Amino acid sequence: MSEPVSGETDSSPCQSCGACCAYSSNWPRFTIEEDEALDLIPAELVNERLSGMRCDGDRCCALDGEIARAVSCRIYAIRPEVCRICMPGDAECAMARRKFGLPVLA
Repeated sequence: MSEPVSGETDSSPCQSCGACCAYSSNWPRFTIEEDEALDLIPAELVNERLSGMRCDGDRCCALDGEIARAVSCRIYAIRPEVCRICMPGDAECAMARRKFGLPVLA
């Protein structure tokens, strides 16, 4: 598994969850990113339609680790905007956590 991402601590609820990164193959989509930002994402991690991240089932291929135990993102610093705006405890986080039977964060 990857080392903790710079800027995150081991106590981050996201590093012990990852549910949002495995919620749906339609979730890690590209929205308002500039072309220059998208060009930084390795081609093997972009889906065939060039509309979002490649997934294995519902799980983003940039996610390492085990859901609800320990996870990290291989492209955290250059992740898509949809990934940046999902925050611990927000509605999207709660929806993803429920899918995996995890308690909603306060």
